[in-house]
Amino acid sequence: MLFETHKKILILSPHTDDAELGCGGTISKLVTEGHKILWVCFSTAEESLPPGFAPDALKNEFQDVMSYLGLKKNSYKIYDYRVRKLSEHRQAVLENLIEIKKEFNPEIVFGPSINDFHQDHGVVANEMIRAFKSTASIFSYELPWNHLNFKTQFFVKLEKAHLEKKLKMLEFYKTQFVAKRNYFTKEFIEGLATVRGAQINQKYAECFEVIRSQIC
Repeated sequence: MLFETHKKILILSPHTDDAELGCGGTISKLVTEGHKILWVCFSTAEESLPPGFAPDALKNEFQDVMSYLGLKKNSYKIYDYRVRKLSEHRQAVLENLIEIKKEFNPEIVFGPSINDFHQDHGVVANEMIRAFKSTASIFSYELPWNHLNFKTQFFVKLEKAHLEKKLKMLEFYKTQFVAKRNYFTKEFIEGLATVRGAQINQKYAECFEVIRSQIC
C-alpha cells in the first residue's frame, strides 16, 4: 500500500481535469487500495470550452471519470466558480475548504503547487495550505506546463495498470482533445511518468512537492 493504513484523502482540483493530469496514476492507486476519497473541483471552466460543446460538457466529463473510478456522488463535490476568477472569491474558497475540513477531516490532501502560475491554481494552493496546515499532510502535484520551478520531493511508484487508468481518465475529456492540449497526449503522459520513474529506479512514477508531512 502507498500508506500503511487506510486514510481519508482529499483531492483538490481547481478545474475538472487538473488532478487527473497531475496525479491520476496516484489516484488510481489510492482508489484500488481502498482509501476514503473526497475529490473537490472548483470550476468546470465553461468559458474555456471549444466551440460546439454544451456549457456542462466538462462537468459531465468529470462525472464520467468519477463513474469510471467507482466513486459515488458523496465522494466528490463540484463548485461553479468561473474559470480564471477564483482570485475574486479567495475567501469563499477558503470557507469551502474549512467546511470540508469540519465535515470530512482529511488526513492527506493532494492539490496544486504554490509554484503553479495559473491564477486559479495559485488560489487553491494557497487556501489549501491555510485550511489544512495544522491538521493534514499536504502534497502538491506536478503540472509542468504551469511551472518554472518544481521540487521533486515525494515519489509514488506506479504500475503499468495505474498509468493505463490515468490515460483512460483523460480519454473522457473529449473537449480537451478537440482543443488539442498537447499535455493530454499518451506520449506526454507516458514520457513524464517514465522520467519520474527513472529518478527512483522504477518503470513509472509521479512526483510531488511536500508542503507538510506527518505520516507515521
